[in-house]
Amino acid sequence: MAAQHDSAREREIRREQAHLDGVYRRLEEKIHEAEFLMDDASKRAQVGTPGALAERDAQVFRAGVHLNRLNSEFEDFLFGRIDLLRGADAERGPDGAYISSEPAEGAVREDGAADIAETLHIGRIGVLDAGYTPLVIDWRAPAAAPFYRATPVAPGRVVRRRVIRSKGRRVLGVEDDLLRPQITARLDGEELPVIGDGALMAALGQARSHTMRDIVSSIQAEQDLVIRAPAASVTEVEGGPGTGKTAVALHRAAYLLYQDRRRYAGGILIVSPTPLLVSYTEGVLPSLGEEGQVAIRALGSLVEGAEAGTYDEQSVARVKGSARMVKVLHRAARGALDAGEVPQRLRVVAFRNRVELDAGELRRIRQQVLSGTAPVNLMRPRARKFLLDALWEKCGARRHHTDPDLAAEAREGFDEDVSAEDDFTDFLDAWWPELTPRRVLASLADEDRLSLFAGAASGSGGTGRSGGAAGRGRTGRNRAGRSRRGQLLTPAEVRAVARSVRRLGADGEGPLSVHDVALLDELRVQLGTVAKPRRREAELSLGDPLEQLTGLDELTTAADREAPRRGRAERLAEERTDYAHVIVDEAQDLTPMQWRMVGRRGRHATWTVVGDPAQSSWPDPEEAAEARGEALGSRPRRRFELTVNYRNPAEIAELADRVLARAMPGVVPPKAVRSTGLRPRFAVASGELGAAVRAEAERALSEVDGTVGVVVPMRRREEAREWLSGLGDRVVPLGSLEAKGLEYDATVVVAPAQIAGEPPTGNESAGGGASLDDVPGEASPAGLRVLYVALTRATQRLTVLSAEGDLPDTADVPHLLRD
Repeated sequence: MAAQHDSAREREIRREQAHLDGVYRRLEEKIHEAEFLMDDASKRAQVGTPGALAERDAQVFRAGVHLNRLNSEFEDFLFGRIDLLRGADAERGPDGAYISSEPAEGAVREDGAADIAETLHIGRIGVLDAGYTPLVIDWRAPAAAPFYRATPVAPGRVVRRRVIRSKGRRVLGVEDDLLRPQITARLDGEELPVIGDGALMAALGQARSHTMRDIVSSIQAEQDLVIRAPAASVTEVEGGPGTGKTAVALHRAAYLLYQDRRRYAGGILIVSPTPLLVSYTEGVLPSLGEEGQVAIRALGSLVEGAEAGTYDEQSVARVKGSARMVKVLHRAARGALDAGEVPQRLRVVAFRNRVELDAGELRRIRQQVLSGTAPVNLMRPRARKFLLDALWEKCGARRHHTDPDLAAEAREGFDEDVSAEDDFTDFLDAWWPELTPRRVLASLADEDRLSLFAGAASGSGGTGRSGGAAGRGRTGRNRAGRSRRGQLLTPAEVRAVARSVRRLGADGEGPLSVHDVALLDELRVQLGTVAKPRRREAELSLGDPLEQLTGLDELTTAADREAPRRGRAERLAEERTDYAHVIVDEAQDLTPMQWRMVGRRGRHATWTVVGDPAQSSWPDPEEAAEARGEALGSRPRRRFELTVNYRNPAEIAELADRVLARAMPGVVPPKAVRSTGLRPRFAVASGELGAAVRAEAERALSEVDGTVGVVVPMRRREEAREWLSGLGDRVVPLGSLEAKGLEYDATVVVAPAQIAGEPPTGNESAGGGASLDDVPGEASPAGLRVLYVALTRATQRLTVLSAEGDLPDTADVPHLLRD
């Protein structure tokens, strides 16, 4: 029987290999066609009219994009197949496949026999033969949906589903699921063979690397519903650890581009919490045949010219992320005009007389200007006008002109003469300078100034609706954290924030945290950007008549245009702050200030928001939820829930669920679909902690073929890098807040009580140093949620290493993990 089974498997592999060979022959033909089109178009040296020029370039562009897709090397270009019964109708879709989802009456005969009427191969891009018959169906096409959605309970037309494993151009194996076991199906006169025990379990058992693999060959029904959900309004997805939220978000981006590429030409933004998660996921979209129109950014990289490279202490991060900072920054943006040496007197010559404004008059003029609502930098023309008004009134010239026309003419001459004086322009530059977000942020290092901005809420003009949660509260300290005296920040919070900003120079240059980046974005809005002067006509090229007439550059070949076009595309990507669709991954960790930052990039967008409240490390979910609601606006919501844990074996999930029950009583965890029989390992660091961590990491390396994640308290992550140096790149040391969204074959979780007892901050960004003087406290709900995340990173093996404060029992199980 074994020999017969092996023979059947080999026979089916040969059949799939023959089909794959035919697909690659067709791809080579299409590549030659695309190369011919590019070559033909680029040889047209002079095309005459601007319309012909645009048509030529469009042809080159389309051919180039198509050629790039065809030349992409996929690890498993063709990965699936479905064998289908005859459909209820014979109508075909644009991809050449029959569109009927249900079998025709009589497709299964009374004796239980049936014939396979159609076989579809599923791959990363669609391929048609010369007669427009589908050789490969794009995984995003409607015809491919049954590959993901069909089940034994609701099989539709699907009799057999096959996952094809390949590398390069070679088929390695096949795994089948028989969805209609009660019938006897025949294909080309032969009974349909079934090979293997199912593809999903095989995919789950594969070793992990440092980058995420796509799940295109193993998407499950509830995941497929999310991926293919209509894009209108807001799609909200919740799911516990291991349910595939991040993978679903990435596949959804590829699906939306496939469905409506023109609509999403404005770009899709995917927001990830950490650079680690960005580097882990950024290879997925190219493997799905999509790149170029999707930007994957960490929260600390969303603002042009700013990149998070350090951490805030956790108490500081809680303040910087709070909605209270909206009003603090509103005041700081206006107050920054008074920073440094501000001129206290303005003297100009008008009508041969010296006219002067003193400090009191200048102060009143500034208050008058700031009564407006425009951003500070954009008030400069208003400030200039008010200064001229005051000088005109002070010089008394208005009283000498009773005729309105003569008075207007005199005033116009007055403004021109005064504005041309160096004394006036120098004064205006010093009195109302162009402010930058970095300089204003750096000014908060002055505790006295910050105390002024963080004083009683009634002191300065509010921000209206943008104040968010800062205006509503509870008794004593409200939800936004304001003190009883009405202050936005307490004296201790002022000292902590000012101390953290001192790492920046006076110009604001220096290491930024992920929370600083959100503050810079808020200041960018509060300050506004002064428009750059347009180039003078004399600076424009006069050598090309076509450019003068049309604004188009006539170049001889597409190759000549390639470099300028690429530079412009890169520039637009850098400058883009508004997208057609925004996908937020690990949304539960965004602070209120970060929701404001992300919301500005999706003002006209549709949204996909992916997260899990049980994994949130932000201590005030209500405040974050309010900011999230403001960012998403009044758009209708469509909600989905992912309920199956594909990452963790049941043995690991059971342990993690104990922590979840403490953190969020009553929450139902996702159900693990597999069991390995390997219970989590518990150990105690009896001696030096670093030596114990290294020993456990070495042990894990010997037990798995893939990666080992060593999760330590945030304040220990720099030490952990030293402890694990020299063990190779399969070992990844990371702080507890950096682990979000990642997975490893084996995980070593160090000092769980310290992880759960650290004051939570929300998300974090790239390297740097938190205070080593932080003393872990009692486990809070948010801290327990961070520990829950750490315990759910492993796909095969989990080790928990107890340290000080864990109180292990005789079986070395720490107190937080006991029943």
